Amino acid sequence: MADIFFESWAKVGHAALLTVISFVTLFVFIRISGKRTLAKFNAFDFVVTITLGSVLAYMMLAQVNLTEGVVVLFLIIGLQLLFAKFSQKSVFMEKLLNSSPKLLFYNGSFLKKSMKQELVTREEILASIRQKRIENIDEVMAVVIEANGDLSIIKKPDRSSTNSSLKGINSHENEKL
Repeated sequence: MADIFFESWAKVGHAALLTVISFVTLFVFIRISGKRTLAKFNAFDFVVTITLGSVLAYMMLAQVNLTEGVVVLFLIIGLQLLFAKFSQKSVFMEKLLNSSPKLLFYNGSFLKKSMKQELVTREEILASIRQKRIENIDEVMAVVIEANGDLSIIKKPDRSSTNSSLKGINSHENEKL
């Protein structure tokens, strides 16, 4: 029972040293892996981040030795890069790893079926519109929930355009715009 609060200064020093080494190792790996690791999270990136955090905690608390921890960190980041490459080359892998953007509001209508599927409320959509400093909802053509969960607000164009950023996004009838 006495070991709950303090066992020895050697154990404290060991944990401190492992924390510094683990932290620096993860920092170096993330710098090598590039900006994708630090991007806004989609589901895949979230899993990678949680896994990296778990491994780092085990390394810092000496529940795995340093070599094992470094190998696991290397493998996680390597797998992330490998899956990112696969998703660039394969539509199937892209759809498997990343969700698709979906319309939540279009031309004055809240798309209740899409909102229900994505667990987004009318109030959240209105808040995102206000954050873009748009007072009149009639100025908004669409609100899209992106793969990372962000809500994108698309204002109505001043003129007709054939080059819309909404092309290919599912509408509430699951047809492409």
